[in-house]
Amino acid sequence: METLEAITTRRSVRKFTGEPVSPETIKQLVTAALSGPSTGNQQPWQLVVITERAQIEALAEIPAYKAALATAPLVIVVCGDLSLNKWGDFWLVDCSIATQNLLLAAHALGLGAVWLGCHWLDDRQPGVKERLGLPEQIVPFAVVPIGVPAQPVKPVERYKPERVRWNRWSS
Repeated sequence: METLEAITTRRSVRKFTGEPVSPETIKQLVTAALSGPSTGNQQPWQLVVITERAQIEALAEIPAYKAALATAPLVIVVCGDLSLNKWGDFWLVDCSIATQNLLLAAHALGLGAVWLGCHWLDDRQPGVKERLGLPEQIVPFAVVPIGVPAQPVKPVERYKPERVRWNRWSS
């Protein structure tokens, strides 16, 4: 899939066939996530790759994640590693880039995925941290279920000229 096509046709997918994702594909996904730019090249991220059904079900006990994890054969949790962070809150931007790369790679490989928020959410972050046994310096940022979409996803036109300014805000 061509890059611009991947960017403009990617959609959030929350229902999957349950078909497993191959180890080779998982490696491609992880490589894409870790290939993004980061502030000062600090790369302040860690990934937790979850393929065991029992562990996915443990995360699905968190109410906000239940539906999206119900049929996901793979979950990748993008985490910020505060011990690698040198540039204040820029780790949040860096983990956002890693998450977006992961979503685009999944789509380009014919898979579906969705970014489920975690950081700053008191009803989610402590549960994710506990269920994954994350050490103090590791902060769960995003939970990303991935798999073969259960149904086709149709692209949506998102270009809105009224949201684009040329050269300055007002004319």
